[in-house]
Amino acid sequence: MKVVKICIGSACHLKGSYHVIEAFKGLIEEYKLEEEIELSAAFCVGKCTEAVSVVRWDGEVLSVTKANAREIFINQIVAYL
Repeated sequence: MKVVKICIGSACHLKGSYHVIEAFKGLIEEYKLEEEIELSAAFCVGKCTEAVSVVRWDGEVLSVTKANAREIFINQIVAYL
């Protein structure tokens, strides 16, 4: 199972980590990936000036917003499974 960590630290919380978590949860269900992707919370990953930090299982840090969550999920999560 691949683990995707979403930062819930102060800066990311203010930038909408809750919305990113909810979007990713919905997308995991939509794409039927419950057996392949696990969401996990993380604290500061050092990209506080950008959008919500999401860490892919290979260590790649992605900057995600509510607006680009679907695009990032498809192009940076699903495409790397």
